[in-house]
Formats: sequence, C-alpha cells, structure tokens
Amino acid sequence: MTGRLAALAALVQRRAAFAAIALGLIAACAYPPLHLWPLGIAALAGFVWLIHKAESWRGALWRGWWFGWAHLTLANNWIATAFTHQAKMPEALGWAAVPLLCIYLAWYPAFAALAAHLLAKKRPLWSFGLVLAGAWIVTEWLRGWVFTGYPWPPLGLMLLSGFDRPGPAMLLPWLGTYALSGLAVLLATALAALRVRTQWIGWAVIPVTYAVMIFPIADLVSPAGGTVRYTLVQPYIPQSEINDASKFEEQFARLSALTTPSRSQSRIVLWPESAVPDYLEDGYPERYYLQMTAGGDPDFARRRIGGVIGPQSTLLTGVVNLNIGANASGVPAAVSARNSVMALDGAGKVVGGYDKAHLVPYGEYLPMRTILEPLGLSRLVAGSIDYLPGPGPRTLDLGKHGKAGVMICYEIVFSGAVADKANRPDYIFNPSNDGWFGAWGPPQHLAQARMRAIEEGLPVLRSTTTGISAVIDADGIVRGHIAPGKADKLEGVVPAAKPPTLFAQFGHALTLGWAALLIALGLGLPRVLALARARG
Repeated sequence: MTGRLAALAALVQRRAAFAAIALGLIAACAYPPLHLWPLGIAALAGFVWLIHKAESWRGALWRGWWFGWAHLTLANNWIATAFTHQAKMPEALGWAAVPLLCIYLAWYPAFAALAAHLLAKKRPLWSFGLVLAGAWIVTEWLRGWVFTGYPWPPLGLMLLSGFDRPGPAMLLPWLGTYALSGLAVLLATALAALRVRTQWIGWAVIPVTYAVMIFPIADLVSPAGGTVRYTLVQPYIPQSEINDASKFEEQFARLSALTTPSRSQSRIVLWPESAVPDYLEDGYPERYYLQMTAGGDPDFARRRIGGVIGPQSTLLTGVVNLNIGANASGVPAAVSARNSVMALDGAGKVVGGYDKAHLVPYGEYLPMRTILEPLGLSRLVAGSIDYLPGPGPRTLDLGKHGKAGVMICYEIVFSGAVADKANRPDYIFNPSNDGWFGAWGPPQHLAQARMRAIEEGLPVLRSTTTGISAVIDADGIVRGHIAPGKADKLEGVVPAAKPPTLFAQFGHALTLGWAALLIALGLGLPRVLALARARG
C-alpha cells in the first residue's frame, strides 16, 4: 500500500513538473517579439495556482524551478545566436549554453515559490498571491545583481504593450521594474481567482488590465519637446563585417553619408557601439595604429570625424580603447581594453568619455580564464585580452548639447543603475551592437530600454549597428525607430526629461518596500478579515 501511494505521489509530481514546464514556455511568449501577453498572463495564472496547490515545500520549490527553467530558456534563446559569430567555439555549444545557464537562473523563481509556500501555503489564493508577488520581487531583485547580475528578462516586461502605449508599465515611476513583476503576479492571481470563490477579484481586475494594455494613451502622456537637435545613425554593419578590416572604410563611408547632410546644424550626433574601428586615443605603441583606416594617425582620424559631423556638432560614438602596459617580455603592449563611448566636437577634440561598467561575462571577459582557456573556451567578443569595467553611471556635460548619460549595450537592462543620481542627465544614450542577438534579442532589448525611460523619467536614444534603433521619450513611447537590417538615420529634437521619478529618487529601497508591503498584506489581511467577521 505504501509503495502504491509513493508511486502515485511520484506520478503527480511528474505531471506537475510537465505542467510547470508548459506554463513557463507559454508565459515566455508574452515577451517581444511575439507579444502574446494575454496568453502569458493566463499561463502565469496557471503557475500561481500550481504553486498554491503544492502539498510540500519540495513540490513548490521544484514546480517553481521547472517553470523558471523553461520560461527563461525560451526567453533567452537569442544568446545561442551569439555563438554563430564566434569561430573559436562550435555553434552547437550555444544551444547547450542557454539551458545550462538557466539551470542557475531558475533558482530565483524556485526560491520565490518556496518562500510563498512556507509563509502562506494554508491561506486563500488571493493571500498566497500577495506573498508570492512580494517574494518574486525580492528574488528578481537578487537576480539583478548576484554574481554580477543577469535580470534579462524581468517578468514585468510582459506588461509593456506597443510602441505608442506603455500599458501597465506606466506605473514604473512609482513601482520600479521588479515591483512591476510583482504586479504581473498579482494580475495572474486575480485571473486564477476566477476558478475559486473570490471570483469578484478576477472580474474586477482583469478587464481593467486588458483595457489598459489595448487602448493607446500616447496623447495623454506625451511630454513637451526639448531644445537639443539630434542625428541618430544606424549604419547597418552586419556582424560578419564588424571585425573585417577590408570593410572598415566602407563602413565609415556609410556612417558619413548618413551624417553629413545636416552638418551645418548645431546637434548631437549619435553613432552606435562598434561604429569606429580606429583607435582614437593617443599614446599607444605605433604598431596598433598601423591597422587604422585613417592613415595610422589618431589625430587625423579624430579630425576626419570632426569634418563629417560639422563645426557646431558633438558626436557620441562607440569605440574600443586600450590599456597599455608591459607584456611578459617587458615590451609595451595592450594588457586590457575598455568598451567606451567618446565625445568629439567638430574640430575632432575629445570633450568627454565613458567606459562600460557592466561587462558581459563570457562576452567581454572570460571568468576563470586560466582554467577555461586551456579547455578551448573563449570570449564571444573577438580578441585575446579582457575588457576592464569602468566606474559606473556618469553624466557627460556637453554644453549646448545637454547633459548625456551613457549606457553601452546591455547595461540599459539593469534597473536602478543607469543614471548618475548626483548629476542627473537630460537624456540617456544607449549605443549597442545587436547584430548577434538573433530575432528575439533586439525587440526585448528595445523594450527594456523603454522601461528604463519610464522608470527614470528620462528619454533614451538608441543607436545600433543593425537595429532596432529608436528615440524613446520619458513616457516610454517610441517617437521614431529604424527597423532591423536597414541603413538609415533619425533626426529631430531630443524629448524633454521629466522631474526625477519616485524610483529615480529612492531606487531599490522602493522596490524592497513594495515587496515588504505585499508580503505583510498577504500575511496580515486574512487575520484582520477573520477578526472583523468574528466581531460582526
């Protein structure tokens, strides 16, 4: 008899695991590029119900883990595409790397499910959902910084609707990204409540949510224009050409052709990450300059760029800078690199710069290099020396062209770490090379840049090598974009910034405050209601 019960329990667990995997896969379809958010919220509702019905802490933990593993594996499938652009490692390794990475990432939703089970397993579904939402906020916040952090994608991304409307993401200034993920859990709980006695919760909340997602609100929230003119260039440099020296001059000609028509204007010119292959800093050993397209002279290269942008303009462009030291033989050589943005004026003079702070593990540096390199593993970015991180968010004062914050590539996905709070910028420049991000990566990258714009109350201008480039106002509305696979430019006036939002002022103290409030409500409200009924 005991054996039959054990076999039945094992069967139930297996079915629950398969259900969690299926729900995780469906929920990931809510993200760009599919945008199937009604299906995603429904799948998340099924997950809330599945965790609530778990009879043991192990059941809750593993259901959360299987959901997270499937959900994050599908959402991050674009990572596998990166391996197709690295000749030193087999492409098949990419398709193994994503599910292997998600073995680790899945523990965060697993711990959220476990915490909700331990704290609220015997409580009503709505109470359980409040606790799960609070726990999810905490674990997603942890995922954003533990072991350097990897928050892509936050669950709340499914609540960001089309280009012309932010949907429930309009609450980001008061919630922050991770608390918006908690809101997604609450909405899913309301939908799950349609199955039980508290049907009024679902009937009250779900129609409102779907209405907010569907109807545009751009005319209600569009901010006033700014005063700084911009020219934002997407040159279309395919990933296969990024490191091809025979293509460098052609790439520069493409950038120049898109930039020069407005060179008589006073404007900020924006070129993407990987836009300039030449070394623009002085002081390197001469052999590093020999490979340059501009005659091996960094001063000439800068002046040539100044001539392209015009005397009244300022350029922000992605470059690679080197740190020169001594090699093993004592000869001056590059010992590390910096993924940088340099600001140049119309005379080719360097007027500012920023070094990327949040580097991509296994992309821009190889952790445990002494162990992994002998095994044949390499970075996904070409080259043998690692990149070193910069000091973090900095604001570049560009005079008449405003104060620019800079976030290079995937730095923009780190909520609460994109603007210098002590010197708030007027806008954020987000240069990127999305050419190795596949079909799913670029639209998800753009969506997360929109979340930063809403959260901080700052416009974001994205210039990418291959798309999607965009100008995003401080309400997260895309005011102009260039589709993938096109060489084109955007011109206009930088949208105005808003006053610092609540999140911009308090950061993740606000995030954790929302988590604590939701958990407290989930644990305390049932007792308050029980006492009220007893007295009534």
